[in-house]
Amino acid sequence: MQARIKWVENVSFLGQSESGHAVLMDGPPEGGGKNLGLRPMEMVLLGTGGCTAYDVVHILKKSRADITDCVAEISADRADTDPKVFTRIHIHFVVTGRNLKAEIVERAIKLSAEKYCSASIMLGKTAEITHDFEIIEA
Repeated sequence: MQARIKWVENVSFLGQSESGHAVLMDGPPEGGGKNLGLRPMEMVLLGTGGCTAYDVVHILKKSRADITDCVAEISADRADTDPKVFTRIHIHFVVTGRNLKAEIVERAIKLSAEKYCSASIMLGKTAEITHDFEIIEA
């Protein structure tokens, strides 16, 4: 995998992925930025959420669950001192579908957390990661 980060100005950087997509990252005004884009650590958190949500949807579809929506709501804490790594991450899944079984959703989340989600497993080296879920009938 390849990526390129180009300094734009002040603390703004343009991240470009190997797949041809780009995203602007910036800092807050008090840190020299203009608040024009996501903070790099927000990108890490979003990437983790995207990684695990992808897995959960994929696993549920493969299980022939009638899933119509999946939202991963994430809250996180960071260390107070540098390096300000994530120390706690909680992911709350809101899974919508028809006749979804709690044990199947729970299994999908567990498989993602323990086997498939590279981002979660990597961040789990410094952060306590917890999960819960709710099911909404479509």
